[in-house]
Amino acid sequence: MSLVGVLAVAGAGGAASNGDDPLLRPIAGDYAARWLSPQPPTRIFGNSYLVGFGGLNVALIRTQAGLILIDGAVPQAVPAIERNIRALGFKLGDVKYILSTEPHYDHAGGLAALARDTGATVVASGAAAAVLRRGRSGAGDPQAAQLPPFPPVQRLRIVRDGAQLKLGDTIVTAHATPGHTAGSMSWAWRSCEGAQCAAVVFASSLNPVAAEGYRFSDPAHAAVVAAFRGTFATLRAMPCDILLTAHPDQSGGDVAFARLQQQRTPNPFVDPGACRAYVRKFERLLDKRLAKERGMPRG
Repeated sequence: MSLVGVLAVAGAGGAASNGDDPLLRPIAGDYAARWLSPQPPTRIFGNSYLVGFGGLNVALIRTQAGLILIDGAVPQAVPAIERNIRALGFKLGDVKYILSTEPHYDHAGGLAALARDTGATVVASGAAAAVLRRGRSGAGDPQAAQLPPFPPVQRLRIVRDGAQLKLGDTIVTAHATPGHTAGSMSWAWRSCEGAQCAAVVFASSLNPVAAEGYRFSDPAHAAVVAAFRGTFATLRAMPCDILLTAHPDQSGGDVAFARLQQQRTPNPFVDPGACRAYVRKFERLLDKRLAKERGMPRG
């Protein structure tokens, strides 16, 4: 039976009649397990929550008109994400939008199941939407040769750089941040606790990783390097009081989360220099990789 046929048998309720849910089949099970250490669903600041894992962030924004989810982790993580949403007192049907940061299996693998279970629309850049519909990265992705496919996403809304998505009293702005993938998108909104407000950014990955044999220094890949440079400039200039990243350990989010469990004041996530530090870290990594590829070691 084709995937479409299996999905038809599964229906809106989830699992197929034989108990196998094609949208929840594990991807890279042993490898992905290192990202899925459980953590309690937690309010980070104001209307902003994390409902994911120790190694994969999934964010939730509460608005007056429903919920906005950011990212979907891997398919096998979806039941835990949904339990975390419910544990906060919310209903899955309250999720109206699911925002995609990047079309890789570790962040987009669970989108199809989450969209089915919540009825939400997945929102992504045009380049990401093309990958999400296929469930497989294209040849232009530096990691394409080593990436497993993931369940395709059907219900999509495409937004451009600078687009504003409004739900209730909250506006989320899309910021194109390509490089790690051509379709990477970061998302920014304003969150308040009483009189204190903060600019929150959920940033896509900036890591210049690639499949074996791929060289960023190849002239044919100059556009990818230029995309990284543009993204560095974008994130460096953005208002950014609280930074959440797709992989929390890439920005110190894992450390901040652990501290938040001990005390909320002062809030360890509040750091107006976080986005700039995030950029510096990966700009150096890209420069180091380019130098190594060109045979010019750098200190």
